[in-house]
Amino acid sequence: MPPPMPMQMPPGEDSDAEFSDDENIPLNQDIYGGSRRSVQETKNWDVFRSLPPSTGSLSEDNQKFLDVTIKILKVVTYLLTFGVVLVSGVITKGLVLLMTSQLKSSKNVSVCSNRYSSLLNEKVFKASIPEEENVVWAWMLLFCFIVPEMGTWFRSTRMCVFKSWKKPFFGDFFWVWIFETFHALGTALLMYMVLPDLDVIKGAMLTNCVAFIPGLFGLLSRTKKESHVALKVIMDLVALACQLTGFVVWPIVEYGKDPNNYTVWVIPFAIFLTSFGWWENYVDRHSKFRIIKYFGGIKERLWKTRYFCYIFVSLWKCLIFFTMMVICMSTRLEHFSTIFELGDAFSAHKINYTEVRETISGNVIPDLNEVAPLNEVISIDSQPGTPIYVFLIQVLTAWLCYIFGKFACKICIQGFSFAFPVNLTIPVSISLLITACGLRYENVCTFAYMPAYLFWECKDGDILIDFLNNDYAWIWLFWLLSQTWITLHIWTPKCERLASTEKLFVSPMYNSLLIDQSLALNRRRDDEGDVKTEELNLNPDEHENEVSQYYETISIHTDSSNTNASKTKSSDHIVRIYATATMWHENEEEMMEMLKSILRMDEDQSARRVAQKYLKIVDLDYYEFETHIFFDDAFEISDENEDENVVNQFVKLLVTLMDDAATHVHQTNIRIRPPKKFPTPYGGRLVWTLPGKTKIVAHLKDKSKIRHKKRWSQVMYMYYLLGFKLMDQPISVDRKEVIAENTFLLTLDGDIDFTPNAVALLVDLMKKNTNLGAACGRIHPVGSGLMVWYQMFEYAIGHWLQKATEHMIGCVLCSPGCFSLFRGKALMDDNVMAKYTTKSSQARHYVQYDQGEDRWLCTLLLQRGYRVEYSAASDAYTHAPEGFSEFYNQRRRWVPSTMANIMDLLQDYKRTVQVNDNISLPYIFYQTMLMAGTILGPGTIFLMLVGAFVAAFRIGNWLSFQYNIIPIFLFMIVCFTLNSNIQLVVAQILSASYALIMMAVIVGTTLQLGEDGIGSPSAIFLIALSGSFFIAACMHPQEFKCIIPGLLYLLSIPSMYLLLIIYSLINLNNVSWGTREIATKKTKKELEAERKAAEEAKKMKKKEGFLGFLHRDNSADEDEGSLEFSFAGLFKLMCCVHPKPSNEQQQLASIANSLEILKKRFENIESHMGIQPSSRRRSTIQPRNSMRPDGNNSVNENLDDEFSDSESERSGPKEERDDLVNPYWMEDKALKRGEVDYMPGVEVQFFKDLIEKYLYPLDKNANEQKKVEVELKELRNKSFFGFFMLNALFVLIVFLLQLNKDNLHIDWPLGIKENITIIPETQEVLISQEYLQLEPIGLVFVFFFALILIIQFVAMLFHRFGTISHILASTELTCCNKKSEDVTEDAFIQRNAVDIVRQLQKLKGIEDDYDSDSANDGQLGRRKTIHNLARHAQKKQAIGTLDVAFKKRFFSISAEAAENGNVAETPVLGNMRRLSMRRETIKALAERRETVVQERRQSRMQTLGAKKPRTRTSIASEADNQRVFTPTGGSINNAYESDTEHLGGGSSIRSAMRYRNAEENVLYKP
Repeated sequence: MPPPMPMQMPPGEDSDAEFSDDENIPLNQDIYGGSRRSVQETKNWDVFRSLPPSTGSLSEDNQKFLDVTIKILKVVTYLLTFGVVLVSGVITKGLVLLMTSQLKSSKNVSVCSNRYSSLLNEKVFKASIPEEENVVWAWMLLFCFIVPEMGTWFRSTRMCVFKSWKKPFFGDFFWVWIFETFHALGTALLMYMVLPDLDVIKGAMLTNCVAFIPGLFGLLSRTKKESHVALKVIMDLVALACQLTGFVVWPIVEYGKDPNNYTVWVIPFAIFLTSFGWWENYVDRHSKFRIIKYFGGIKERLWKTRYFCYIFVSLWKCLIFFTMMVICMSTRLEHFSTIFELGDAFSAHKINYTEVRETISGNVIPDLNEVAPLNEVISIDSQPGTPIYVFLIQVLTAWLCYIFGKFACKICIQGFSFAFPVNLTIPVSISLLITACGLRYENVCTFAYMPAYLFWECKDGDILIDFLNNDYAWIWLFWLLSQTWITLHIWTPKCERLASTEKLFVSPMYNSLLIDQSLALNRRRDDEGDVKTEELNLNPDEHENEVSQYYETISIHTDSSNTNASKTKSSDHIVRIYATATMWHENEEEMMEMLKSILRMDEDQSARRVAQKYLKIVDLDYYEFETHIFFDDAFEISDENEDENVVNQFVKLLVTLMDDAATHVHQTNIRIRPPKKFPTPYGGRLVWTLPGKTKIVAHLKDKSKIRHKKRWSQVMYMYYLLGFKLMDQPISVDRKEVIAENTFLLTLDGDIDFTPNAVALLVDLMKKNTNLGAACGRIHPVGSGLMVWYQMFEYAIGHWLQKATEHMIGCVLCSPGCFSLFRGKALMDDNVMAKYTTKSSQARHYVQYDQGEDRWLCTLLLQRGYRVEYSAASDAYTHAPEGFSEFYNQRRRWVPSTMANIMDLLQDYKRTVQVNDNISLPYIFYQTMLMAGTILGPGTIFLMLVGAFVAAFRIGNWLSFQYNIIPIFLFMIVCFTLNSNIQLVVAQILSASYALIMMAVIVGTTLQLGEDGIGSPSAIFLIALSGSFFIAACMHPQEFKCIIPGLLYLLSIPSMYLLLIIYSLINLNNVSWGTREIATKKTKKELEAERKAAEEAKKMKKKEGFLGFLHRDNSADEDEGSLEFSFAGLFKLMCCVHPKPSNEQQQLASIANSLEILKKRFENIESHMGIQPSSRRRSTIQPRNSMRPDGNNSVNENLDDEFSDSESERSGPKEERDDLVNPYWMEDKALKRGEVDYMPGVEVQFFKDLIEKYLYPLDKNANEQKKVEVELKELRNKSFFGFFMLNALFVLIVFLLQLNKDNLHIDWPLGIKENITIIPETQEVLISQEYLQLEPIGLVFVFFFALILIIQFVAMLFHRFGTISHILASTELTCCNKKSEDVTEDAFIQRNAVDIVRQLQKLKGIEDDYDSDSANDGQLGRRKTIHNLARHAQKKQAIGTLDVAFKKRFFSISAEAAENGNVAETPVLGNMRRLSMRRETIKALAERRETVVQERRQSRMQTLGAKKPRTRTSIASEADNQRVFTPTGGSINNAYESDTEHLGGGSSIRSAMRYRNAEENVLYKP
């Protein structure tokens, strides 16, 4: 074997040896190990092109439609949230200061005499505030403090009652109690002792000094691991010094003015104690100070014990605050008992107004009116409602400030819409208060909307100048800046989208008296990101050993010698998504949509991986991705050899569509490398490597080797991905725990269409709540025809109302397998995955387990305590049944399984409510109502039809009853007696008839409503129903079109809620799938056996009939007469009897079989005599490839000779076949010429064990099947009888009540008709009122369905708000992200790295053909068609990977060109104008390129200097082989023949030996 050849850089690039991971390989070459045979020159006569279609999928089109709208909405949300937080914060702060201003003893306020008629307008009066006014405002402050504390108590109680809780240690509870007591004491002192004696401006400034303890604890929590720790410590010390000045400045100033005012020395104690309220947010367990480290431990334990603690602490704080209020107010009141005289305080009390006398100077003689009367006092009643209104406004604004601030943090607009307005609250408040005080001083009548005696405590004179000169108010700026530094973390949040309240805030509520400080100091200081760039697996081609090939990332970070280590790695927190698609008989369009979706995920994952690898950023949304497709019944009998199996047409279609799907997604003609073929114990496996280097693994299931159907495919991938690939790995249990929590299975159907953004939204829900077991998206039906239109409306209403309600008040009961995300840890829990393997042994198992496997899996998760959620923003599109029969068969499976699983949940509700925190008794009651509605639905619809017939056709109740009951009974008889096809035909005819009748009923009902008026019960219910649907559609604007088929839905109500239920229940014993079923190929032996079995069955049927009882001679069947007469099979009269001629078809078949036997015998004789048949096709033992003299492989493409047949092929020596070495199906040309590989021995053994224990094929035992059929029929009969009797009793009761409606009714208060009668004889006018009657049927509708509708509508509104929040949180605004302080382009690249990589890695245009693409040519006359075709003929068809395309562009960036502004010097960047990159951005990218180059050179030098160990991996990857043995010029190194491209030869032998050895190591390991 020759030595490895050095790699060469393509022209124009540096020839650095460190570019070893394919960045130097052009895309038209063998970039990921593919054969050169895949790259062929285009013939000149075949240069005409079919360009990739520009139209995207429905999921992409919907996303484009939403992008602009959502960005506009987010801009509005930015501004609205900023405004609400700021305005509500300022109002709250101002009202608190207004309340404290009313507590000052003997307060006098200048009032406007114009406000009261009893005061002279020309005079100036002052109001003396009585003690009753002090008392009422003191209580209002107490109530303002209590409201959020009671909210904390209610939330804590709810969490402890309905969810899990943990009792804290005594020491933890003690310290929490101490610190919260200090906080309550300090706040009470601040409100009742300090602020009333300060003017309002000083009071507002002083609230910036309550961050001393947080600043001190934050300083002591600093560690050396932080960057610039010395500078941060200095800033902490300066901030603490500034906070300390607040302890002494105002006391010194006020004491200097009034030495008798000792209360000002309460200021330092008040603000110091108040600052203890936010201690928890600023302690860290990693601090080097023991006390802070101890407090940090308490902080971590409070995650689980907080709510238990605050059940008691919140009540204790209220008691402390009340006690302090009493103590503090007793110092201000003459009598202690006045504080409890609430009757006088809250009622109207007298306020004395005293005239202000003017001082007369000099010898001026005043007028009499100015002097007299002396000391006149006028008493006027106060306004008792004012304190209540102020209290309500303060509570509301504080709550709005908290709610919108939390909303801003949840949707990731915290910097502008939370931190900015919170920091602006005090400056804006002070500015407004100074303005208000100045206006009031100049004109006492300025604020006319306030009571005259009510105003803030202001200083007289020029307030601003006096503060700056005499009161040292300028020092407030230092307090504000120090608080800003201590709360700097609120400007740089790092939490995930839609984080829970516990992750956003330390305490679940707020302090409404210090709202802005509470929000800023209570906002959690987020930790750094868990995952670092250097810890990610960013080289998927590397580490291709026997373990890493099936769990790459785990193996890289595994230390097999230390399996007991408990320490986890940060890389274990990486999200791992396994897309698991179950396929069966999907058509081309359906497969194409699924493959396009997978390729979009591949492109997105590649962009995130490359961005971290080369741009050195940390992407919090990074994930690893791999696709597994499980093909049920993937094999069929070969046409050439009945003894062998080949893949069926659907697998071949999948292989064919792979290139087309990639072409659609990447908008350029590319070819994906042919799949690797693996023989497996369950059938086979095909593995593709996509352009983004993620993999698609297609597991081809042979139903003769492994159990088929969807549920068993799910069991297969659960045990394979979670059992074998995770639990069977040599890593610690702690690491497995973390990895399992971050491993997700994305369950897909073979026809699903989705985008990466839809998956990201589901992952967001998983990150938000670790107890979330599954999450599903919004499923949109796709197709054409009336049935699809009906399903559009049905799906829309089901998601808008029903799923949203389940999400809000409990849990979603079914996460559909077509598009859902399941958490690996949840599936691995007890009674979930293991119980899911239960084989159906009872009749109800077939209904609950096999017919509705997705719903049963969710039921198991709910019963284990996990939550299931619904994300309306995560859109996916699936193909819906387009025909009536297919739709009915689908619902025939869904209806019984849904009812069975819900009944299972309701029957076990006590244990479920106890285990699951998200399921409560009200939710169980709601589901019980829905179940009752489902069971009684047919009866309700029948009664509705009866009533509608009466109203529309003006007939009697009994006649209407008869008209409706007859077709129902006929349909039930048809369903019981005839086969399914006839049932469906009858159902279709009845559905069409009922649709016509419903239209007549709608018209008649409309006319009746016109007579009864808009106030009638029917009109109100119809308006409410249609209005709720319309509002729901308006709340989902992108889905508004779904409401258009609403009329079709109304016409289909009898069919879907009456006939379909009857059809489903009567066919309960039919457990076939019912959709996408096709005839399978059968051997001649099987056909002959079936024919004989049919004949035997026919004979047995005749024997078992009435004539068989009469011992009729069956030999008569062999004769026939020229004239025959019969009567219902009872007797038959034949005239001119003669023998029945034998069937010509049977004779020909018999002759053909005889000739076939003779032919086999002759060929057998020839083979023994050494005679070779002249036209025999080559044997399968012959290799497909032969060596030509020039050393290149020649491929014999002409594999089909015109004289070849299956028997002549078998005439030669047969090749011995082993299904795990050289199965027949791998030789199929339709699977392309991918290489053959073999699974590791441990994996082979795993599948053998799995099949043996759980997935062995179920034998078709005739007796067992007959027993099951009998049990299913018995279950059907019992279920339908119970169902029928319940509905019959319900119909009978309500109908009898309806017949007596004259006596049993309710007079409806609305829509009263007045009849005026004039009696001419007596000239009397009689006025009578006629009430509309609410009949029994109407009563049922109003009180049952109306209640459900109200619940669903309200829940939909709340869920819609959460969905909009989720969408806004996931939307990035570049214009808002770009801040003025970003002087470098690194910040721009950091935020937009993934988008930059997406543009740089595009395969389209990699050959510099942007402008030459004819699809972009505008006018027809300007197209250079011939030139484009000629240029296309010179190109080679590219097989490309996305990271290679990125590297080609990235390493072509020229820093000098960017510096000179000449981007044209790097032509590969020609299309990057779409990124709106400035010169500085290109230059920053060039700098990062140089950084990568330098790092790789250093790494290369270190590697060359180190002594390499003499070890080799057991299995070399194809990428490694090609990297070593393929020169960069593009030609194959003849010294190394890649024989993995074909079967036979040494490759198969070597690989088979490798497999055998690996298997022996497993089987015979000592």
